[in-house]
This record gives sequence, structure tokens and C-alpha cells, in this order.
Amino acid sequence: MVYTEGYLKEKLTKELDAVHVEVTDESDGCGAKFSVLIVSDKFNGKPLLARHRLVNTVLQEELKTIHAFTQKTLTVEQYKQKS
Repeated sequence: MVYTEGYLKEKLTKELDAVHVEVTDESDGCGAKFSVLIVSDKFNGKPLLARHRLVNTVLQEELKTIHAFTQKTLTVEQYKQKS
């Protein structure tokens, strides 16, 4: 299955109760390379590795066919400070 920006955004938003999700297909539309920014309070108190593992668990099936996946994970407070 080829995954789309919209599909990944919807799944991440729902599963992580995210308040903001940006998904960029960097593979010219073939769905093999994505970068994401996820803002969620589920990341509160978690170190970076734990945040990434949480995202990887949510996308466990999808990551079997996505060859490159870059993620930036922020809490709501961190996102507000960067904006």
C-alpha cells in the first residue's frame, strides 16, 4: 500500500491526540519517504527516544513499507515556545 500525507496525518492525530501534525511526502509521491512534525501532550515528561518509540508503535505497520521516516516530536508547550 502507498501511504499519503493525509492518511498519516489523520492516524497520528487520532492515535496521539495531537493538536498539530505536519506530514511532508519527500518521495515525489511514491509514499516511501516522509518527514513529520507532531505536537502532543502525550509527549510530556518523555525523553526524545520514548517519544519516537511511541510514534513508531502507532505507525508499526506503515513503517514496514516506508523506507525513510524523519520525525520531530514536541509537547504543546515546546511548540508554543518555538512559534
